[in-house]
Amino acid sequence: MKLHLPSAEIFIPDGRPVADALARVTHLGIGAHQDDLEFMAFHGILQCFHSDSEWFGGVTCTNGSGSARSGPYANFSDEEMMAVRRKEQRHAAIVGRYAAMVQLDYPSAVAKDTADSRLRADLRAILDATRPRVVYTHNPADKHDTHIAVVVPVIQAIRSLPRNQRPEAVHGCEGWRDLDWLGDTEKVVHDVGGRDHLAAALNGIFDSQIGGGKRYDLAVLGRRRANATFFQSHGVDKSDALAFAMDLTPLAHDDTLDIVEFVTGAIERFRADVAGKLGRRLGR
Repeated sequence: MKLHLPSAEIFIPDGRPVADALARVTHLGIGAHQDDLEFMAFHGILQCFHSDSEWFGGVTCTNGSGSARSGPYANFSDEEMMAVRRKEQRHAAIVGRYAAMVQLDYPSAVAKDTADSRLRADLRAILDATRPRVVYTHNPADKHDTHIAVVVPVIQAIRSLPRNQRPEAVHGCEGWRDLDWLGDTEKVVHDVGGRDHLAAALNGIFDSQIGGGKRYDLAVLGRRRANATFFQSHGVDKSDALAFAMDLTPLAHDDTLDIVEFVTGAIERFRADVAGKLGRRLGR
């Protein structure tokens, strides 16, 4: 498999030949930044962690050069920060027992350039080499521009595949917006309960972000705990950690669906639900 940037890398934690390692992937996470996979696609990592037949593969699209930095990383150059973040992502792939970890190394500006088709082409090549059953990526209602710059080419790359080679399910996961607002019947609910120790181990690897001024480790675990408690108002909690995702499978399987209309349709249904509940109380 040939990738566009010479600085891109394919890391195989257990040393298998690259083609074999990629071909065994059943669950593929595609994120913008180093640490996105561990924060948003933990469900996929768990599904494969103790399995002999299910394998998680990771793709990180950007190089981490624009990372916020403070504390011990305050004086790091872009090049030094990129090297640290790349190493952290490799370490996470080892701890998480990934089949493969691909780091495409694009600057965020390139990923966000709609006229540049290289990221989409690389994603198509990775999907072709892995043929995953499930894909985890960002949700298209996320507020981070680089996350949106990844999820759109993910959908486009999937749509470029023959229909019989497309993943069975595509999940758009929580990141720089949670998905509590999404209608309960529309949520993909990932039960990741009882594994906070593994989540903490994976999250804590990214010291350049956590020690550098952002407590993502606590925030992600707190969000999952809050989701579990506030998911249902009646009855006791059935899990101590839930992550929500938007089901993007229709977008992956139906090329006629407009991405903007698909997402804003969910927002309109949320608006209608709020208006209906209030209206009934007001006799409308």
